[in-house]
Amino acid sequence: RRELFPVADATTFFTDLHHILRVIAAGNIRTLCFHRLNLLEQKFNLHLMLNADREFLAQKSAPHRDFYNVRKVDTHVHHSACMNQKHLLRFIKSKLRKEPDEVVIFRDGTYLTLKEVFESLDLTGRDDLNVDLLDVHADKSTFHRFDKFNLKYNPCGQSRLREIFLKQDNLIQGRFLGELTKEVFSDLAASKYQMAEYRISIYGRKQSEWDQLASWIVNNDLYSENVVWLIQIPRLYNVYKEMGIVTSFQNILDNIFIPLFEVTVDPDSHPQLHVFLKQVVGLDLVDDESKPERRPTKHMPTPDQWTNVFNPAFSYYAYYCYANLYTLNKLRESKGMTTIKFRPHSGEAGDIDHLAATFLTAHNIAHGINLRKSPVLQYLYYLAQIGLAMSPLSNNSLFLDYHRNPFPMFFLRGLNVSLSTDDPLQIHLTKEPLVEEYSIAASVWKLSACDLCEIARNSVYQSGFSHALKSHWIGKEYYKRGPNGNEIQRTNVPHIRLEFRDR
Repeated sequence: RRELFPVADATTFFTDLHHILRVIAAGNIRTLCFHRLNLLEQKFNLHLMLNADREFLAQKSAPHRDFYNVRKVDTHVHHSACMNQKHLLRFIKSKLRKEPDEVVIFRDGTYLTLKEVFESLDLTGRDDLNVDLLDVHADKSTFHRFDKFNLKYNPCGQSRLREIFLKQDNLIQGRFLGELTKEVFSDLAASKYQMAEYRISIYGRKQSEWDQLASWIVNNDLYSENVVWLIQIPRLYNVYKEMGIVTSFQNILDNIFIPLFEVTVDPDSHPQLHVFLKQVVGLDLVDDESKPERRPTKHMPTPDQWTNVFNPAFSYYAYYCYANLYTLNKLRESKGMTTIKFRPHSGEAGDIDHLAATFLTAHNIAHGINLRKSPVLQYLYYLAQIGLAMSPLSNNSLFLDYHRNPFPMFFLRGLNVSLSTDDPLQIHLTKEPLVEEYSIAASVWKLSACDLCEIARNSVYQSGFSHALKSHWIGKEYYKRGPNGNEIQRTNVPHIRLEFRDR
């Protein structure tokens, strides 16, 4: 046997990770990076003082373009929370009116119809339902309480309603969620200029999860030109181990990656999965980052030796997902298939190690607000232009007050940032959550039209949409840095702004 696509081993990764952590802690390097970042910020402020009027005039001269009709991508949004609460309420009421006798759930040895489920909750009529009773919106009680935030996914506080309306593996094969998703798709299509990258879960409990998810997507015809998918993997090894579902960490890796290798080698082995993977652009890691964890060493047990009940550290998950994905992508590339980027949640809370690990492994990350605590890592992310999909309104509900969010500072300094909604069901109030996110950011941080269009351009650049679509949306040579990669007729970003960013 020989390795077709060799990847750096775990010892090399953890050695490099500890080297970066030592660099981050070095006083003289921290001082240098702090001064460099400050200089970048002040240079941008000087640029605005000198050129803001010229940027405004350049935007006015671009025909048929303004903030509303430039493409913007919601680079981080979870599928099970992609609708707003009013939309979900309207959908539940319509199902209760049109299909009250549909058998929807099996509980306590009994099959229940939709009407019986609501009667068991003491909700006899559609008029009893309102947004407040639905209780899916994040409030003051969720701040620093990730567990309480997750409970907000249960409409009316009932897990059975979540299973019926927000799950695809239920008694009705996820038909309600499929119909609701199609309604969200049609809203996106009507807006024309808004796109989304929805995260949908694969847990790694069994290999059949992939075929189940793919058949749900294909059978419900869930395709939209405005949407691509990312697969999110919850970091829940310890839960599965305690339940006896898995015996080692290797089981989870096998359940996640073996079907992907099988369908790449022989597309006929999983035909629906083969179709679905054409729309999958990324792999995400999700869970509460604020949970304490042990710092890994370079002599960590291999996944098949990890049989204890403790959850591996974030960087352990990150490395093994990266290594498997690297090999998978090389194989898919050699067969002319689409590839899958590693785009985990990182730096929302918890240790700075998470951001160091994703600096080595990730293409983009979601959140990254903890970069404000490390000038060295922040400068490294700036130099590498690793994309940050930031969600200030979501952070405001969970970990960081809005006025303390580092987004405007990162933007001034030239980090590759975009705005995203994360969880419209819990966070947003309007029919267009992404525009709501931009609107609040623009008002609070006094962002100009040029700033908003630059952030929108960043979002398309970070996204996993195809090269052909990006070329159509933001310019044929969008991948080039500076004004050479810009077409103001498509992006509404003046050349002078990108000329400054490229210096």
